[in-house]
Amino acid sequence: MSEKVKLSKDGSSIDFVQSDNIPTSAKKFRQSPEIEGFYRFIFENDLQKEAYEILDQIIQVRKSKKQALKKEDDSSKLIKKTKTLIR
Repeated sequence: MSEKVKLSKDGSSIDFVQSDNIPTSAKKFRQSPEIEGFYRFIFENDLQKEAYEILDQIIQVRKSKKQALKKEDDSSKLIKKTKTLIR
């Protein structure tokens, strides 16, 4: 079986085997070679805590951006309603 994750000699980069298929569901996404390789790399190098912290930060940033966009959208809707009422 070929190796799916390759670490450079100096350890500065990771190379994953990329598949040509685009997963169509969450289950297939988790089973894709890239994600399996990523999980394997995390597990083999005992990086579960660090990976969790990184993913948690990404989720928090995305949530805050989503909330900001929603507030901005709500504000623009309110302004439009106010303008139509004034006319």
